[in-house]
Amino acid sequence: MSQSNSTWSIVHEGNETPEGFLFAGISAGLKASNKKDLALILAPEGSIFSGMFTQSIVRASCVDICEDRLKKASGFVRAILINSGQANACTGNLGLQHFQIATAKIAELLGIKEEEVLMCSTGVIGVPIQINDLVKNLPNLVSELKVNNFQNAAEAILTTDLTLKKVLIETIIQGRTIKIAGFAKGSGMIYPNMATMLGFLTCDAGIQKEEWDKMISCAVKKSFNAISVDGETSTNDSFIAINAGEKIDKRFFPIIQKGVDIACQNLAKNIARDGEGANCLLEVLVQGAKNTDDAILMAKSICNSALVKTAIHGCDPNWGRIISAAGNSGVKFNLNNVDLYLGNDQILEKGKLNKYDSQKVSDYIKSRMKGRYLVDDIVQIIINLNSGESKGMAWGCDLSKKYVEINSEYTT
Repeated sequence: MSQSNSTWSIVHEGNETPEGFLFAGISAGLKASNKKDLALILAPEGSIFSGMFTQSIVRASCVDICEDRLKKASGFVRAILINSGQANACTGNLGLQHFQIATAKIAELLGIKEEEVLMCSTGVIGVPIQINDLVKNLPNLVSELKVNNFQNAAEAILTTDLTLKKVLIETIIQGRTIKIAGFAKGSGMIYPNMATMLGFLTCDAGIQKEEWDKMISCAVKKSFNAISVDGETSTNDSFIAINAGEKIDKRFFPIIQKGVDIACQNLAKNIARDGEGANCLLEVLVQGAKNTDDAILMAKSICNSALVKTAIHGCDPNWGRIISAAGNSGVKFNLNNVDLYLGNDQILEKGKLNKYDSQKVSDYIKSRMKGRYLVDDIVQIIINLNSGESKGMAWGCDLSKKYVEINSEYTT
């Protein structure tokens, strides 16, 4: 266990997930690789669900139905079925029928109402779910529901991901241990406004729906909506967070908010670092802004710039691309007030070029390109606008030839 801040600790070992939640992950033959491709989360009775979904107007039917079921049930649902391999998006009435068949069957097996089941899909757009394979494997999936199957569920939602993305943190409030666990997938088609990603979070502190919605919205704004791999938004993006258990006093809500923020940012940074073909994580901090929204908006603009990403990949300290991306962000600022740092080296001071060693900066980027995964492989860019007290961060990655190779051959 390691301390993540003064309150929450990251749990590196064990499968002790939030109390009352069950998980399962199996191979149902939906992927040609025969890797795990079907997951299930079962929450305790009385759980509160909150969801945020893709902002694309082209959406898989599962996204619309999930939103509708959450709204009608006021967040009181019980289960999430997740398949990988087929996005089941742009598949017309067939996609809708497959969703209904799958959720009706899993509800029957779990002994709950169909309206209490959500479903998320990820994979190739335009390809329907192999519904016969899925349905015949649902009894096996239900039989695998266990407290300690968290990792299997996390593995079952992956597609082009190279790494598992999961996090478990805990704290103690008035002698009571509170846990937050989450897992996610995402590697390409990642852009703020929800990215081509699925994410799921569980917490065993009971919080009413209205407050939980606020917490999740706040956390997503500073995490999943602050990452970019390639500027593309998907049809299936979904983040669903669940709380259950004994109610916690509202004076401890800031502690829970901090834990949700930590878990979401951990998963978001894992997604950005695992960008297809990526070699490093790009972390942009904008400070001295007039407000947090401006700071995050500018940081995202820099992370999303193809010119900045390719410069980082080439270990080229081309600071002009960074300032250009900042200028295109829509945030008003005075260049004559701006300080710019790449790593520990100051490039601009009050808008004027500072004396710096370009080879040293290039070597810094090179060292990060070869660094240990999410330890010392982070390229940091800091911009101080010197016009306010607010700050915001965003994350991205370098853009490599490998990304082009992966995405030019994705379905072939």
